[in-house]
Amino acid sequence: MSFLWSWLLLLLILVPLLIVAYWWVQRRRRRVSVRFSSLSLVRAALPKQSLWKRHVPFALLIAALISAIFAVARPMAVMAVPTNQTSIILAIDVSRSMCSTDIPPNRFQAAKDAAKEFIDSQPPGTEIGIVAFAGFAEMVQPPTPDKEVLISTVQSLLTGRRTAVGSAILKSIDAIAEIDPTVPRSTRSSADPAITPVMTGAYTPNIIILLTDGASNAGVDPLEAAQQAADRGVRVYTIGFGTAEGGRMDCGQFDGFEPFMGGGFPFGGGGGGQFRRGIDEETLIQVSAMTGGEYYAAESASELREVFRGLPTYLITRYETTEVSAGFAGLAGLLLAAAVGLAMRWNPLL
Repeated sequence: MSFLWSWLLLLLILVPLLIVAYWWVQRRRRRVSVRFSSLSLVRAALPKQSLWKRHVPFALLIAALISAIFAVARPMAVMAVPTNQTSIILAIDVSRSMCSTDIPPNRFQAAKDAAKEFIDSQPPGTEIGIVAFAGFAEMVQPPTPDKEVLISTVQSLLTGRRTAVGSAILKSIDAIAEIDPTVPRSTRSSADPAITPVMTGAYTPNIIILLTDGASNAGVDPLEAAQQAADRGVRVYTIGFGTAEGGRMDCGQFDGFEPFMGGGFPFGGGGGGQFRRGIDEETLIQVSAMTGGEYYAAESASELREVFRGLPTYLITRYETTEVSAGFAGLAGLLLAAAVGLAMRWNPLL
């Protein structure tokens, strides 16, 4: 729980001051009271519960004061709010290493097949967007519920050089921002407006699923991008795909080119070098942990399909911050009423 006007919590200093004042008044009252010849007679004359009955109303009054101070400080709590609006962004690594044949027919086709199966398994109306990334990231399909369009988009993906994981996260954030006005666009420079990070534990119903077989070597630092996702309440679920042994590359004779890297040379040709797994699992784990997501590892096509089946895409709850001042104010009123009522009942002359 946090407070919008946390500086008002300084009023809590009144609590120990009132306790000291109450103790001083009670002590002074004993000094000026009528003195009996024997204190034992006084103790015998008092009912057994008179002492705690005398002090319980004051304790309730203190509790009411604390609750009232919390109320005026405007406490905020994370609440689960049902929603039927959710979007999934699939960020798919299309770097050249995805042509490795350690997972037949190659990592790229296995990833495509798993992604298409995942799309087809989603409930009708689920909006899915697709971001492809190599040396840079591009939203190749804005979020849509049209499964045929999504499957066709996945099948048409081509490979490129290098791997920009951080850029993929930022591009995915922007894709979510296009359809969810509560999510600010990514921050690319100091000239962009600053945002107020969401409260810890507050999440949008939109998630990013990022699949990669390597380590980021281009674009924005993945952890910087993950922090932007965390500040916006966007969860990132990362998937590391590939085997430790690696394999030869084979994505066909011509598999596209990357206009901003290598001057437009084609890559993905048959044969070629050998690519080991090379997944930066430590960074992927951190990305997911920072954003409230989870990391998954898959070393075969079947494992990747299982990962996709187990993703928490059933989330239909928006976790947002809600002011709960009214609850504390109501509690303060009840405690105050109890304090006054018990004081009048137990100590009518006080």
